[in-house]
Amino acid sequence: MTAEGTVFRYGDNVDTDVIIPARYLTTSDPAELAAHCMEDIDATFVKRVKTGDMIVADANFGCGSSREHAPIAIKAAGISCVIAKSFARIFYRNAINIGLPILECPEAAAAIQAGHTVWVNFDSGSITDKTTGKTFTAAAFPPFMKELIACGGLVEYVKARRAAR
Repeated sequence: MTAEGTVFRYGDNVDTDVIIPARYLTTSDPAELAAHCMEDIDATFVKRVKTGDMIVADANFGCGSSREHAPIAIKAAGISCVIAKSFARIFYRNAINIGLPILECPEAAAAIQAGHTVWVNFDSGSITDKTTGKTFTAAAFPPFMKELIACGGLVEYVKARRAAR
């Protein structure tokens, strides 16, 4: 499993309230959430993001509320991967559960800049900044996490496993 895209870059402590502002939590519709993704931190994000693009951030990405709407909004906006120095633990869990690939790699997060083109190999954990030619290594996903993400998240993973019985 691989991904390639253009980077949107953010700093430390990007919380779930700026990923998807609470005023839009009257719905769980992914398309509606995507329409407002990141608007309180980057008003142009939704207009500029393309399917496959990536978010790179500093420490504690996804802190704040435990709502799963935040990773759903990011995934529905077309983001293929989030790379950060670190993630809030509940955001990490929610992202994997809804099938959004995320990688912790402090070295990559420190070096990659907005607008760079990045390629990620989730099997090896390899992150290549194609703009600078630098390569970084994050922990590769274990097989069960790759399967869960490939299914589109925990719900689809469980459905697939039950159907296979």
